[in-house]
Amino acid sequence: MARYDFASDNVAGAMPEVLDALVRFNGGFEAGYGGDAVSVRAADLIRGLLDVDAEIWFAASGTAANALSLAALAAPHEAVVGHEHSHIATDETGAPGFFGSGVGIVGLPGASGRIEPAALARVLAIADSSHHQSPAALSVTQATEFGAVYSVEALSALITPAKAAGLKVHLDGARLANAVAAGFDPKVVGALGVDVLVLGGTKAGGTPTEAIVLIDKTLGRRFGARLKHGGQLTSKARFLAAPWIGMLEGGAWQTRATHANAMARRLAAAMPFPITHPVEANGVFVEMDEPSLRRLHAAGWFVYRFIDGSARFMCSWATTPEAVDELAGVLAAVGQSAP
Repeated sequence: MARYDFASDNVAGAMPEVLDALVRFNGGFEAGYGGDAVSVRAADLIRGLLDVDAEIWFAASGTAANALSLAALAAPHEAVVGHEHSHIATDETGAPGFFGSGVGIVGLPGASGRIEPAALARVLAIADSSHHQSPAALSVTQATEFGAVYSVEALSALITPAKAAGLKVHLDGARLANAVAAGFDPKVVGALGVDVLVLGGTKAGGTPTEAIVLIDKTLGRRFGARLKHGGQLTSKARFLAAPWIGMLEGGAWQTRATHANAMARRLAAAMPFPITHPVEANGVFVEMDEPSLRRLHAAGWFVYRFIDGSARFMCSWATTPEAVDELAGVLAAVGQSAP
């Protein structure tokens, strides 16, 4: 039977703090559709984490949260600018365009998933035309799809010119917990000019739950109706909100991510294959030929070949040092078997 320990950070179960919160808030009767005390408490905790006065909604899918957020930022005849390997560009099956009734995605280059400022500048310099979708929003990902973490200065170098050009800003924070564990201060998000943050709970160790943080509160007009239209306005909303209380009340959202990052560094230190991207969060990306990857799979360990051709190893809140060391031993044997 294949082991999926390192296939992704969404293959692990929910952290104990989340399960405790679900049990704690399961009893009794609460208002539906986000009008409950549990959702109010979770939203307050998120506002405190980010130090923003924002409107908070919860969704069960990161793809839906991203797509619905982007649909609020760009009209059907406009585009969203993001990294060419971002989740919205490569892994959401056209959902931003679907929910945005035709919103386009303009992919930009950049090492390890970080957008090159010069590439963004070139797009911003293009005059509007009736024959193409001009950008209305910038989307950045923290941490990136390749496990890199933007510095505050690097984010500012993208967001400042985008805002000056009149663009709104979306931050895909599916792995923001891992970026915070790597030293990124979540309280700078609002000050940087982010309009909408999709705050990741699922990959952090929650049950399926993502928080849509509308820092620009004017975007909140009819946003509940937008969620309902997209099938993401959950009646028992407290079960999307409760995990956030479990993750944030005692700091588990960050401390569990710190552990995941540490496990990635442990795996990187023992990795016999060349590492292709900086190990700054909870992922290790390596150069591995197809026969070696097949041998790894045959040995019972499954990992994906990623967008850029690397083999991706993801650590989670539940990754153990013993599992890392066991995998490292298998990788050493696989590497020695290479012709």
